[in-house]
Amino acid sequence: TGPAPKLADGTPDLSGVWLGSGSNDSDISRGLKPGEQVVMLPWAEELVKNRKSKEDPEANCLPSGIPRGSPYPWRIAQTPGIYFIVFEGNIHSWRQIFMDGRKHPDDPDPSWYGHSIGHWETKGDVKTLVVDTVGFNDKFWFDYKGHPHTEKLHTIERYTRTDLGNMTIEVTIDDSGAYAKPFNTTGRARIMAGTELLEY
Repeated sequence: TGPAPKLADGTPDLSGVWLGSGSNDSDISRGLKPGEQVVMLPWAEELVKNRKSKEDPEANCLPSGIPRGSPYPWRIAQTPGIYFIVFEGNIHSWRQIFMDGRKHPDDPDPSWYGHSIGHWETKGDVKTLVVDTVGFNDKFWFDYKGHPHTEKLHTIERYTRTDLGNMTIEVTIDDSGAYAKPFNTTGRARIMAGTELLEY
């Protein structure tokens, strides 16, 4: 318990090992914000009906993508100009979030975690890390149920450390190639004090 810590420059300190994420691993619709709906295009709806769990990339130790959760911890590391998220599960994959003011490349090379740029957003006395990501491949599933996405996927994540032990994570998912409209998920993560990532 206690207030959310800050770095020397006043930026919220998000560093540490966390457990939890912005959406439910089994079915992304369980992590929806109140009033939200997942409305798939017909081809995507048909695909979900025919997918088998053994085909799930995450179940085959491939990166989980965004915003899929995992039952394993992950670490945020903040360095000047770039933040990293390192995952314990699967292949010890990692993300990099550019904080140096750069823009997305015009033609990003599609990847599991895409190209992420971040900035701090202030509302009152609360600062939130906003991460904008494009340039995804179409390989990962949003959840165990098999919700798909296309390379048109665009996510915006909002990380807010609400106090010493907790962080809220809200994610806007916009993919006109697979969904009729954008939707938003919300979730929480809890700090794992005195814990380090282990070999998977």
